[in-house]
Amino acid sequence: MADLLTVDAIRLQERAGSRDEAIRRCGEVLVSVGAVSEEYVEAMLAREQSVSTYIGEGVAIPHGTLNSKENVRRDALAVLRFPDGVDWDGNDVRVCVAIAAAGDGHVDILASLAGVLMDPSRAEALRNATDADFVIRLLTEEEL
Repeated sequence: MADLLTVDAIRLQERAGSRDEAIRRCGEVLVSVGAVSEEYVEAMLAREQSVSTYIGEGVAIPHGTLNSKENVRRDALAVLRFPDGVDWDGNDVRVCVAIAAAGDGHVDILASLAGVLMDPSRAEALRNATDADFVIRLLTEEEL
């Protein structure tokens, strides 16, 4: 997973007034690092309309629809932290881990993320992270 998440795809002081604005910010980061085309952002919003990407512990994993894989240039992650939180259909989201995956690479990503979120102290560390290198270590190393 280390090659999927780079420092330039991590934003730790974001603000968003709505779930859709937060998803757009996630998509913009994926576009800016060259992982997806602009069309992928709309597919991320469409995915959220059909199924919520909130997964618990203050974390959402916005990603595109199955039909949007053609808009993925390379598998990548973006991590955006919203210190003030975002109302995500009644849930308070503090971190979005945006996923761009053309194949099945996202399955490993989700498994790693689940491991972090199942450990309350690591989940809290992710929600409170202020250093991009720490976020990479948190999501890629078994032990900190």
